[in-house]
Amino acid sequence: MEIVHDGQTLMLSGDFDVRSTMEVRSAIHEHLDGIDQNLVVDLSGVSTLDVTAARVLAYASLEAGRSGNHLWLRGCGPAVRRMLQLSRLARFVEVERAAASA
Repeated sequence: MEIVHDGQTLMLSGDFDVRSTMEVRSAIHEHLDGIDQNLVVDLSGVSTLDVTAARVLAYASLEAGRSGNHLWLRGCGPAVRRMLQLSRLARFVEVERAAASA
């Protein structure tokens, strides 16, 4: 799992699974505890997502909301969207809508 922090965006790439959840959780909390507290998590480079990783995103989203901040997911591919739906965690996260192509 590669994590790149760019302003208000946290870009993830690779397999987001139980092996990388602590690293991602720490990066999210570092950002939310800092000055810029709203966060976009860009998952366009994530090839697979397991239920543990989906829980990390859902819980981080809830925590951000409780503290008056916001967390969005961007670039969710079919595998990521499917896991969010199957795990019933989609209702706890906000997925940015893709811009319509002309």
